[in-house]
Amino acid sequence: MIGLIGRIAALTMFVVAQIALAEAAALNVYSTIATRGALEELVPQFQKQTGQTLAITWGTAAMLTKRIAAGEPADVAILTRANIDSLKKDGKIEPDTDITLARSSIAVAIKSGAPKPDISTPEKLKETLLKAKSIAYSDPASGGASGVYFAALLERMGIADQMKAKTKFPPAGGNSADLVVSGEAELAIQQKPELMDAAGVDIAGLLPGDLNEVTAFGAGITAGCKDVDAATALLKFLQSPEAAKVFKASGFEPDQ
Repeated sequence: MIGLIGRIAALTMFVVAQIALAEAAALNVYSTIATRGALEELVPQFQKQTGQTLAITWGTAAMLTKRIAAGEPADVAILTRANIDSLKKDGKIEPDTDITLARSSIAVAIKSGAPKPDISTPEKLKETLLKAKSIAYSDPASGGASGVYFAALLERMGIADQMKAKTKFPPAGGNSADLVVSGEAELAIQQKPELMDAAGVDIAGLLPGDLNEVTAFGAGITAGCKDVDAATALLKFLQSPEAAKVFKASGFEPDQ
């Protein structure tokens, strides 16, 4: 009996050690939710090609930037280009490792099958927003790039006060399209790739003309990365023609 207990204890220690080794070997990637749709297709391809495991932490670019700046053990950061540049300036991104991956515009989504509103001009967009019973966009307090921009745009358009009572915010790091799917909101305004990643919505169009905002997304190897070779391989893969096709199909304009 004592021998059996000893063997069980040894086996348990071995399994725990193997799990710890696997976790240690995984490359920690901190990625903005804006790129989730593309990465959920690309990550399995990269892992299959290289045998390298990725552990991805999702969040808004602003939230993840704060966590990396505070010293959390990320190996690769995939954020807005502005956030990558900020971390690089603070010494949190290794010099000469940062890249630009793709660009995204802000779009408006409606429930699948619903009539598409006319948002073809700034005036038509304003009219559509005022007529809408409810809208959803990322809470600016969470730091999401599209939410911060759209809140400022409502002020610029002179309708911020009229929109307050009918505005819904998803949870921090959530997708405003989910509120359209659930019926809590009539319109969702967010990065086009994020809206396209949600089932049950259609894209009504991009914000028109100079009301639109194009956001660049980038990546970099963080200071203290535990496996620079694996991180470099990931960044190279994300810049490949195959990855560019996935980014484009996900609503991005790849950086070419």
